[in-house]
Amino acid sequence: MTEIIRSLNDLSGRYDALFCDLWGCLHNGVTPFPAAVAALQAFRAQGGKVILVTNAPRPKSSIIRQLDAMGLPRDTWDDIASSGDATQAAMLSGAAGTKVHHIGAPKDEPFFTDFEDDLSHLLATADITRVPLDQATGVICTGLADDLTETPDDYRGKLLMAKAKGLKMLCANPDIIVDSGEKRLYCAGALAKAYEDMGGEALYYGKPHPPIYDLARRRLGMDDARILCVGDGILTDVQGGVGEGLDTLFVTGGIAAQEFGTDFHNPNKGLLLKWLDGHQLSATYAIGYLR
Repeated sequence: MTEIIRSLNDLSGRYDALFCDLWGCLHNGVTPFPAAVAALQAFRAQGGKVILVTNAPRPKSSIIRQLDAMGLPRDTWDDIASSGDATQAAMLSGAAGTKVHHIGAPKDEPFFTDFEDDLSHLLATADITRVPLDQATGVICTGLADDLTETPDDYRGKLLMAKAKGLKMLCANPDIIVDSGEKRLYCAGALAKAYEDMGGEALYYGKPHPPIYDLARRRLGMDDARILCVGDGILTDVQGGVGEGLDTLFVTGGIAAQEFGTDFHNPNKGLLLKWLDGHQLSATYAIGYLR
């Protein structure tokens, strides 16, 4: 049975570390949520560690620049594990072959240029070349080229060509949609789903899939830590945490806020439990907004 809590402090002393989602939980793509920032600062002040675990398709260094520009204080977190990092590791290991075609936006270019130190052993031996689709041995999908105007339908021809060539797609962001301010945008996961629907093979490295949790644990650097997964995605944050055998805190005021009544700060318990049953998932805890 999911327990609804009022604040993260209600769980004081129960956990050593948080694997905390970003978009919809800590910020809205434009600005940080002050109450969430304060909650993570307080958790760290009490000795806890915070790993920001995000399905962003860019490497950690790029995420840090984005968060700094947004005004998120550095004392909110200890380290970051991104889906981009985990996908880079797969690419450097040859999961898409040596000639890759990129589907994504210019803002995702750091995926091919910025690598963290813990990937240096792979980078030293990798021989990856970016090529047009007709020359590719695999596809790296970080998202849509222009997520403000495009939809997955705009990529049908390209995806059909990749499928005809039998190419694997490495999906650097399993999210289907995300809210940026007041606008809902498609993510790489929507293209990967469309590719699978037409018979193509997509491989995923972000939540809820194991690679990003393996990376987060390495960057946490704590043995036998009591970890709580925090986020607003039922099929990413909650399902991923459950799959890893970890407790979860579902932030109901995020992407699914409309499902739990009109008071987004205080989800209706009956609606919440019915909705969770419909997804055949149960979070350990739920909260309106991280605070």
